[in-house]
This record gives sequence, C-alpha cells and structure tokens, in this order.
Amino acid sequence: MRAKTSEEPFRIGRSETGLGLFATDEIEKGTFIIEYLGPKISNAEVHRRRSTRYLFEVNSRWTIDGSPRWNTARYINHSCRPNAEAVVSRGRIRIKAIRRIKPGDEITYNYGKNYFDTFIRPIGCKCLACRTMRSKRITASGLRR
Repeated sequence: MRAKTSEEPFRIGRSETGLGLFATDEIEKGTFIIEYLGPKISNAEVHRRRSTRYLFEVNSRWTIDGSPRWNTARYINHSCRPNAEAVVSRGRIRIKAIRRIKPGDEITYNYGKNYFDTFIRPIGCKCLACRTMRSKRITASGLRR
C-alpha cells in the first residue's frame, strides 16, 4: 500500500532561522506556489499591532494578518536572493516561483526594505545568501580556514 502524498509541492521543516517551507517536488519558474492568507485588517489596526511580524500590506488601506498557524505561507522565510516572489493582485497575495526550485530547496522571497530594516538588519540577516557571503569574507580575511 502506498502512503498518501500531499497535493502541495512543499512541506514545513526546520531551517537555519526556525521553521521554513521546503519544496517536495520540483517547482518550475512562474508556477503559483501558495497564497498568503489571514484576516484583512485596516491600516489603523496595523498601528495597534506594530510588533507583529506576519503583517503583509495589500495596499494603502488594507493589510493581511498572516499570523494564524493555518496560514502555511507564513513559514516562507526571507532571502536576499530569493527563489519566489509575492504578487499582490485584487487584495490577494500569491507566492510564485521566480526560478526553478528543486526538491529539498527552501522556498524564500524578499520581505522588502521596511521589514528588513525593522526586524532583520538589527540582528543580522541569516538567509543562505548572506551566510555564504559572510563565510567567504571571513575565509578571505584569513580568520577561518
């Protein structure tokens, strides 16, 4: 008997920054991956929830609060060299591949300058691209071999 396979081409798993979303099947460039879901809240409400990390602005009036755990897209981590992007259209946020994603690869997108400056820069970016670049700089300076 075969095990039931998931319809989605991804799974939630452990990443360098906590939990992440990983491809289980090959995802071709341009393919829709997942929608970022959650209650739609006004920007006035956003100001009351300032420290929430899962807020995704749809337009100048509305934001999606992606904090509910059933929003699987919330597990997609930031990368300075992402393999996916968020496309906002008609009040919805859809994540699509911007290059081919191989099974086992972590699905990532760039969170944008405001989020980066507020939450990531103060602690240092931990995305694969930045970790690799830091490692190369350290090796080139002779501090690590």
